[in-house]
Amino acid sequence: MKFIIVTGLSGAGRSQALKRLEDMGYFCVDNLPPKLIPEFAKICLHNDDIVKAATVVDMRMGDMFDDIYAAIKRLKEMMEIELSILYLDASDEALVKRFKETRRMHPLSHDGKITTGITLERGKLRRIKDLANNTIDTTTYSLKKLGEAMDRLFNEDSDKGILITVTTFGYKRGIPIDADMVFDMRFLPNPFYQEELREHTGEEQNVKEFVLSFPRARIFIDKINELVNYVAPYYLEQDKKQLIIAIGCTGGMHRSVVVAEELYKIFMSQGHRVTIEHRDLRRDP
Repeated sequence: MKFIIVTGLSGAGRSQALKRLEDMGYFCVDNLPPKLIPEFAKICLHNDDIVKAATVVDMRMGDMFDDIYAAIKRLKEMMEIELSILYLDASDEALVKRFKETRRMHPLSHDGKITTGITLERGKLRRIKDLANNTIDTTTYSLKKLGEAMDRLFNEDSDKGILITVTTFGYKRGIPIDADMVFDMRFLPNPFYQEELREHTGEEQNVKEFVLSFPRARIFIDKINELVNYVAPYYLEQDKKQLIIAIGCTGGMHRSVVVAEELYKIFMSQGHRVTIEHRDLRRDP
């Protein structure tokens, strides 16, 4: 039986993720005390109608949360259980905005400051984040985009090898917090300083031709491809079913986009499951 523990920061989308799993046929329970989770799993195992189940574990349960690590150990000892841990993350700025919009208090914000609660929660969740099989950074996600990410990770095709996500970003807005590998394209000449290319993006042919005209770009793409294909089997060996590759440049509009699009085509041609997203492409004028 597939069994998913959903956890992560308050405001990062845990409840919506659980609803999506329910839509996908998972038997779901929210905010179950960790000591009861192995018993919940046993009950599901003895019900022929339940082939996959999920629960949310978070800091709403206070000190009881610390029991989750013993529960995870017990679940891993149950031969009939295929356990996955999903961790939902987001930037402090995004979380503060969400709490203000909903006018809710952070569960750990005892002094009334949302940022205090976020900082405390990050510290308390650090260990379980390290145990997670999959991490989703929802900073820029709509509900629709979160649902699509859940589908990619937990639909029936998720057993067909690792899912490679190639994402681009601009360093001036920070590195994606869920990245497994980060590659810096700022060693390549910047199309921004070519007047005829400045207002275009790496999705357009003229920018692509400019970036790829430098041999170092092609060589580096080949080296990234070689490295990813080397480590991918070892990620699966460690039960990590998603590999997030972040490609960055100054603004996230030109060099990173060209390189990411090339990697996407290469990975697709090799038969990998792969998705691509450009985080900052539409932000700059």
